[in-house]
Amino acid sequence: MFYSKLPIVLLSEMVSAKDDSTNGHIAAYILGHIEEISGLSIREIAAKTNVSPASISRFCRDIGLEDFNELKELAEKTELNFEVCSKGDKPQDWKDKYITDVVDSINYVGNSISMEKVEKLCKDIRDYDKVAVFGVLKAEGVAMNLQADLAMQGKFVVTKLPFSEQMDYFEQADENNLIVIFSYTGIYFDYGLPQALKKPKKDRPKIYLITGASKAPDADIYNTIIRFKSKQNQHSHPYQLQMVESLIAQNYAYLNLQEQ
Repeated sequence: MFYSKLPIVLLSEMVSAKDDSTNGHIAAYILGHIEEISGLSIREIAAKTNVSPASISRFCRDIGLEDFNELKELAEKTELNFEVCSKGDKPQDWKDKYITDVVDSINYVGNSISMEKVEKLCKDIRDYDKVAVFGVLKAEGVAMNLQADLAMQGKFVVTKLPFSEQMDYFEQADENNLIVIFSYTGIYFDYGLPQALKKPKKDRPKIYLITGASKAPDADIYNTIIRFKSKQNQHSHPYQLQMVESLIAQNYAYLNLQEQ
């Protein structure tokens, strides 16, 4: 279960942009016509979206791409897919299958996650002044939930909806920053690797990865990886990530109670 990069950057731009935003308008058009984009020139796309070619070039840079050519290359490789949980004939059948799978996935988290690592993370969240929590698509929704849960406990952490802004944050971060990444598949940095993370580890932010992947690529980037067992499917992954987020928020509250 993997999402292509282009839908991720386009959707993050659409949900963060204002209704009358040029970039939001361009993103919506491209997402709705991905199969055609690789065969169109920059002038043709500009004409179809009623903007200038310069606006298309600027749009590509704003969403974190190198240029228009990268946009076309990504469009050519992009596949939109949605996994169907059940092929039952009746709504009751696929409802029961869906709910069973989700409940099982939540139990997977409970039976596999290391609370020792969760507690270590919570202590770091408490001790670091500069904390950020990131994810893409549904995982970013979970990051926002953690931001809200921690805010209710008097701890403010940063999150950014556009993926390009998440990458910008990494470029500015140093050893005084703590960054938590929710990535169900563990391929967060496959969508883009900030230059700042190529520095020596001692000069980089402390990074936690929370993932359902049994093996995460580029594991040397992370200081700690918190894993949970998963089937790596679309329908259960937001519930699993949300369960981990809730465990973090509850554990953080427990640490605060201990100190009172």
